[in-house]
Amino acid sequence: SLTAEQGALLLLFATGTSKVPINGFKSLTQKFTLYKASGINRLPTAHTCFNRLDLPIYTSYETLKKMMFIALYEGSEGFGFR
Repeated sequence: SLTAEQGALLLLFATGTSKVPINGFKSLTQKFTLYKASGINRLPTAHTCFNRLDLPIYTSYETLKKMMFIALYEGSEGFGFR
């Protein structure tokens, strides 16, 4: 249910780049993986060196979507250095 912009932000958040490789995900040297993280009140985290997205097990889809969007939009700003 993501828009193209949200999909690009998710890809950037999890892999460090907002573009899919020319040959698709199969050409990634590190496969994109999801990891079950502990805690239901934590935001999703990513390990871009490993193309890994750590997702807590949320109690509802709405909570997952809310927490994911917070991580994507707040995390897309970087560290705020100017």
